[in-house]
Amino acid sequence: MTPFAEIFARGAKRKGGASLVERILAPTAPLPPIEIASTPDDRILAEMTRRIFYAGFSSKVNDNKWPAFEKCFDSFDPNACAFISEEHFDRLGQDRGIVRTAAKIKSVQINPQFVLALKADHGSAARFFADWPDTNYAGLLDVLKKRASHLGGHAAGRFLRGIGKPPFITSPDVVAALTHEGVIDLPPTGKRNLTTIQAAFNRWSGESGQDLTTISRVLAMSVDSREGTSRSLRSGLQPA
Repeated sequence: MTPFAEIFARGAKRKGGASLVERILAPTAPLPPIEIASTPDDRILAEMTRRIFYAGFSSKVNDNKWPAFEKCFDSFDPNACAFISEEHFDRLGQDRGIVRTAAKIKSVQINPQFVLALKADHGSAARFFADWPDTNYAGLLDVLKKRASHLGGHAAGRFLRGIGKPPFITSPDVVAALTHEGVIDLPPTGKRNLTTIQAAFNRWSGESGQDLTTISRVLAMSVDSREGTSRSLRSGLQPA
């Protein structure tokens, strides 16, 4: 495997220098576990919902509608959302103030049940996420896929990044970079692929001291975006 320092240097060359790369990385720097653990459960559910509705839809439209989302879902109080009545669901399906996707709206009843279960077992959902080891991020993705609703794929990674956890996200450019480094030879499609990618990230993290988000984003910078797009189109992925 290529040392991470060399990958960073390649990314810096493409992006105009190391200092510029550091500025690009700054907004997605992860939070200390103690800060993640202090996040109220309603904000955990809100971030889950935001990322679910962002997937496949305009983030600008969702941002403009977000105050209506907060109002419609009782500020994402898990206890209230877990017991939304069918009549309320019917009204939400007709509410032009939010994005009216029935399956995603339904997730705002299923996911608070998951949040409440984590609270019962760990004191809070945030504590569960804060304590989960980054060296087994692939395992956390598996938990979200199995126990939550609509939190598979990139939505899960962007949710975790939104609450301050450091995930890797297998965007087309990251997949192109991992292919270039010989970590994988096809786009990841299952748990075994993610475990292989996790091992590579753990090795780069161990040698560099960098978190998974930093490594993920630097990998994406280390390949020409046109190369990533070309590879993604040939493999059936959507460009980033």
